[in-house]
Amino acid sequence: MNFRSRKQDEPEINLIPFIDVLLVVLIFLMLSTTYSKFTEMQLKLPVADTDAQRDYAKEVIVAVTADGSYSINRVPVAGRSVESVAIALVEGAKAGKDTVVIISADASAKHQSVITVMEAARRSGLNQITFATQSSAQAGAR
Repeated sequence: MNFRSRKQDEPEINLIPFIDVLLVVLIFLMLSTTYSKFTEMQLKLPVADTDAQRDYAKEVIVAVTADGSYSINRVPVAGRSVESVAIALVEGAKAGKDTVVIISADASAKHQSVITVMEAARRSGLNQITFATQSSAQAGAR
């Protein structure tokens, strides 16, 4: 009989597969994380820096107020629907299809109000649309 004790091998913990799994989890978390700094972006509209402003001979100016009412060439529009704005645009466009529509919207106006003016211009056949802005120097003075 052999009563001598054998040397038992001590068990080893292999860390390489554990590290591989942690790296895969880390890469997954890095790729699927959303960054909150993009969702908290503050916007101030409309301000633009322009060197020289164009003068359009054939223009119709559409003003959109913060509450969503419209005026075309300083004449208030009776309704707020696309049809009423389109009728007023046709009456205000003296040059016909060559008229440039200048949308001058309040900074706190809803986007839908501006889209309504754009849709009315499209229905009226007025394809040249631009937006009026104030320079950043004028915005700082207020």
